[in-house]
Amino acid sequence: MEQLFNTSEYHERLRQVKLQMEEQGVDVMLVTNPSNMNYLSGYDAYSFYVTQALIIIKEKDQPFWVGRRQDANGAKLTTWIDDEHIYYYTDDYLHSDTKHPMDVIAQLFKKWKQDQRRIGVEMGSYFLSAMSYETFRSWLPDATFADMTRLIGNVRMIKSNQELHYMRNAASNAEKAMHAGIDAIKKGVPENEVAADIYYAQISGAEGIDGDYPSIAPLLLSGVKSSSPHLTWSGEVFNGDEIVTIELAGVHKRYHSPLARTIKLGQPSAKEKRLGDAVTDSLNQTLNAVEPGVTCGELALVWSDAIRKHGFEKYDRLGYSVGFSYPPNWGEHTASIRQYNQTELEPNMTFHLIPGLWEEDCGVEISETFVVTENGCETLANFQRELLTKEP
Repeated sequence: MEQLFNTSEYHERLRQVKLQMEEQGVDVMLVTNPSNMNYLSGYDAYSFYVTQALIIIKEKDQPFWVGRRQDANGAKLTTWIDDEHIYYYTDDYLHSDTKHPMDVIAQLFKKWKQDQRRIGVEMGSYFLSAMSYETFRSWLPDATFADMTRLIGNVRMIKSNQELHYMRNAASNAEKAMHAGIDAIKKGVPENEVAADIYYAQISGAEGIDGDYPSIAPLLLSGVKSSSPHLTWSGEVFNGDEIVTIELAGVHKRYHSPLARTIKLGQPSAKEKRLGDAVTDSLNQTLNAVEPGVTCGELALVWSDAIRKHGFEKYDRLGYSVGFSYPPNWGEHTASIRQYNQTELEPNMTFHLIPGLWEEDCGVEISETFVVTENGCETLANFQRELLTKEP
């Protein structure tokens, strides 16, 4: 199968992670976040709904993959690691009242004499359940456990040139999907049909660029639903006078480039225009403030100062680091663009900047995915940036 990166890049990623482990005093890592597993091994499968892990021992040159037996061949096909570093548990461990896949993983820690060391675990991972963690701990009473949820994510924040190439391709896919969604919105058309057109465009991709399934479903918010940013579609038909927000991501090789736009069918009201002008102006000012050395918190202050001039106050998070991901979320769960966040921007960091203003009866979102450059930033998608209008 296609290998997305040279093996040397995986070795460099592993080296960087081990440097962070050394700094944190961690001897071995239990990695359960599938994005982190792929980042270090290349493992790519829709198998993260069952227990699986990558184990990094600081003295070993390669990580160990452990998962369900029927997925072991997938690990052999997609990873760069040697076959003897691939282990599995059998299906009788799944959903059993008497045993758990973590029994097998813990026994491997004992076999490899890692059961009395300081073990880093991703406590904030969606994919490490309370049962999994407690089972694992119960087998290793002499080990010390440390929360290392963000350790690998912090390494992932600075992208390689190859990663940026995939993200730019993802942005092209985002442009195609956004055009498909906007073109499909018409009076009398059901929302679910618009969502279907968006999905088709996301997966088919732009010309010469294969698409992929997104980590978040397309968010389609019409009328009063635009006041709440995380609703999806229904079977309701468009009346021809709604304000509509679409938030989606183009995806390529699991790299995401999110994009949001708000469209008014017909002419916007004075309130809708005021919201659109505020979001557009503040988004532009925030992007203009991006440069290496600026903190995420300072960017958030630029945004809040800009919208205040339009008569709005808002202090919510307005962006986050983004890149490679699996469901249920495309964020990297590291740096957030919000007040007091002290993360300093560095070249090749990538963020989804998604400022939005939501009133009781309507809202406006306009977003950009950008990469920090040596002198400022590059927005990855090329799409008209304002409150858009369309004849119904």
